[in-house]
Amino acid sequence: MRSRSGGSSIAACLVLVLAACARAASQEPHLGSARVVFQTNYGDIEFGFFPSVAPRTVDHIFKLVRLGGYNTNHFFRVDKGFVAQVADVANGRSAPMNDEQRTEAEKTVVGEFSDVKHVRGILSMGRYDDPDSAQSSFSILLGDAPHLDGKYAIFGRVTKGDETLKKLEQLPTRREGMFVMPTERITILSSYYYDTRAESCEEENSTLRRRLAASAVEVERQRMKCFP
Repeated sequence: MRSRSGGSSIAACLVLVLAACARAASQEPHLGSARVVFQTNYGDIEFGFFPSVAPRTVDHIFKLVRLGGYNTNHFFRVDKGFVAQVADVANGRSAPMNDEQRTEAEKTVVGEFSDVKHVRGILSMGRYDDPDSAQSSFSILLGDAPHLDGKYAIFGRVTKGDETLKKLEQLPTRREGMFVMPTERITILSSYYYDTRAESCEEENSTLRRRLAASAVEVERQRMKCFP
């Protein structure tokens, strides 16, 4: 049988755990309604953006997506438990670029560093030593990497496709300097985007149409019953 003091200790621990969970929930950035899907030769990866955390980065990456910039690009780096990194659009595509794509891809984005943590599923910009040198390469975190916190701009997270990331982690790799790279090309065959608000509205409209149709049937049934 537990003593009263033991019960108090357990209760105190539960309070601390709940408080920690509440703090973690409050620190989760707001995920915008836009979704992007990369269709790779190993499956789809869907992600959303943190516009309140890195607005310039989000605008830049989303514009590149809308221009089709990431189509035929690839993941040049897959380091199991660490990152899967998308190549720079300007150099990683197998298809030629048009002028608008190249202009956007070669832009640099100011480093928008934040308190958001580098954990599995997070999207984080690649860059050189200059903190404002990010262009179009970014990493998808495959594990926790606290040593990157505050040093690289986080701008979103994966919303669907962890099973695809697990497939990528199982591919054979080779090491070239500091990079662990897949031995075969992981191609972003195509990409598309949509807005979850539109999806929600369509579902609501569909439900409303069904209800209206059912109501019309019921009104007609009552009319036939009362006014034959």
